[in-house]
Parts: sequence; structure tokens; C-alpha cells
Amino acid sequence: MSGAAGEQRIDHDLVWVVEDSAEDAEAIARALGRTHPGLALEFTDRGTGFVERLLEAGRRPGLVLLDLKLPGPGGAEVLRSIRSRPELDDVAVVAFTSATGPDDVDTTYAAGADSYIYKPVNFELFQAVLKGAVDYWQGRAKGEEEGPAAQPPS
Repeated sequence: MSGAAGEQRIDHDLVWVVEDSAEDAEAIARALGRTHPGLALEFTDRGTGFVERLLEAGRRPGLVLLDLKLPGPGGAEVLRSIRSRPELDDVAVVAFTSATGPDDVDTTYAAGADSYIYKPVNFELFQAVLKGAVDYWQGRAKGEEEGPAAQPPS
């Protein structure tokens, strides 16, 4: 349901994933399906038209997981487009990427990322990192001030 006329609501149990690798998208779905089975996930494999989809959505995600290496407009460009729209200020954007260069990190934060997370190769660590990110951003949305509790991977 929307709030005031024309105002879309943020759904903190909805995550949109912008990921062009089918393998990584499947791993994200599998990992979050295990740790957050009630979470709704929506996937797209490119940044083209993404901001428009966010703006038109009746329910906006509380979190966007954004790969940086995308065909067409790259992740930093998509991120700048998101942050240029004040009506999307409440959507948390986490760069979840294999890009490891210091320039990538600096550019991504300068474009407005809320977090920058490297994709671990090991699935258990991949799952633990995603769980921590989702827990943290859902906790922030609920007004919890502390970060996620440190938990060893299972």
C-alpha cells in the first residue's frame, strides 16, 4: 500500500538485486533463501532502466544489492542516477561486487553507496556476508543503532 497520494512505500522485506552474472544471482538467491526465507527478491541483469523501475514501483525495496560491473551503464552510473532522485533517498544501496580496486571503492562511495562489500568466493562466507548486510540494513530500518551481532559462519 502507498502512503500519501503518489508516495510509494519502502518494503524492508524486499531486496532488488542488479547482477549480470547468472551464477552470482543464483548464489545470492540461494544464500538469502537460507538465511532470510521470508525475504522477497527481485533480480535484473542490467542497470538500463533500473532507476525508472524503482520510481514506478508501487513498493520500493528497502535494499538494493548492486554489482558494479554491468553491461551498459555500470554500477557507479546507476548509483549516481539513484542518488540524484530525492524520492529514492530511503532506499539503501549496497555495492556487492568483485571489483577490489581502491579507485572502485572511492568512486562507489562518492556516487552515494551506503556500503561496499566484496563478493567472497567461498559460498559459506558469501552467505555470511550477505546475511550480515541484510540484517544490518533491516535493523537500521527498524531504528536499531547497533550493527549486526558478530556470528561465526555456520
